[in-house]
Amino acid sequence: MAIPTTHFPSCSVPNDVQREGLPLIHGESLSRSFQAKERVVAISELTFGIREGQITAIIGESGSGKSTLLKLIYGLLEPDGGEVRYRGWRVPGPREKLIPGHDAMRMVSQGFDDLNTYANVWDNVASQLSNTDLEAKHRKTEDSLRRLRITHLAKQRVADLSGGEKQRVALARALVNEPEVLLMDEPFNQVDASFSEILQQDIRSIVEETGLTVVLVSHDPAEVLSMADELIVLKTGRLVAAGQPARLYTQPPNAYTARLLAKSNILTQAEASLLGICAGTDVVIHPEWLSLKEDPRAGFDVVDTQFKGFYQVLTVRHAGMTLHALAMPHVDFRKGMRVAVHVTRFHPVNA
Repeated sequence: MAIPTTHFPSCSVPNDVQREGLPLIHGESLSRSFQAKERVVAISELTFGIREGQITAIIGESGSGKSTLLKLIYGLLEPDGGEVRYRGWRVPGPREKLIPGHDAMRMVSQGFDDLNTYANVWDNVASQLSNTDLEAKHRKTEDSLRRLRITHLAKQRVADLSGGEKQRVALARALVNEPEVLLMDEPFNQVDASFSEILQQDIRSIVEETGLTVVLVSHDPAEVLSMADELIVLKTGRLVAAGQPARLYTQPPNAYTARLLAKSNILTQAEASLLGICAGTDVVIHPEWLSLKEDPRAGFDVVDTQFKGFYQVLTVRHAGMTLHALAMPHVDFRKGMRVAVHVTRFHPVNA
């Protein structure tokens, strides 16, 4: 005799309904907090959208909730409130899956936790594929290594690789099963600057060739400005700006975004008036929007110079106001020199 199913508690995922007209990844009124000595709010009432086939970067100060948001998108964390949807379907949390994480996504963490450091590169990547079709397994592994330019490392142990090489292995391992979304947490932290640029170009090429959607967390404005199609800017777990990097850079909606992207000068109305700017709000002036010229009669003093290769960063001061400007290295600016400051551009901004 059949046993009535009502005698057993249900373990199935709650019924869900697909919502039409949403971006590929959509978060609505998303909240998440952690309980330490005190309750810490990591994400608060956050609504956002991520479009398909693009690179979206989540940026913000340390503790702004970037990594927490990435884990909520993947389904590694359960939201306290709100929801994340993928292709209109709600992303299940860790209590609803035996192995947490959305099946269409793969995540690469900062510490390369998924890598088997004592296995070789080939086995690390190939282990993600089943043995049902050995020919396809070999072909896909080879393709993944080729795309990440690590075919020559196939027989080397992961433990013997550099940080940059391990990063490429982690990416090859994540991409070998052809996920629709790649999530990356500070992907270039352990990569030298010169190799970081090449890796960024390779990821961009993969996106263009395959239509992959990439969501990454970064603290480095140089990375996101050159690589991302869209930015999501977080401050203490809240969305403060979103849009294309060029627009947010040239027209930042608030001082926080301006400082993140350009280490910008933020001037009050009174300070701006000393530079001949009449504005009804605070203003943003990026360092490259200032032009300096030696003038013994001028009011600004050079208080610091930093050589940066093809340019230098100058710190000038007048009447308690400090400004940072860029200059070409062939111009001989020195500490103590008096300079005139000319503003070539500024942008009104909220504090």
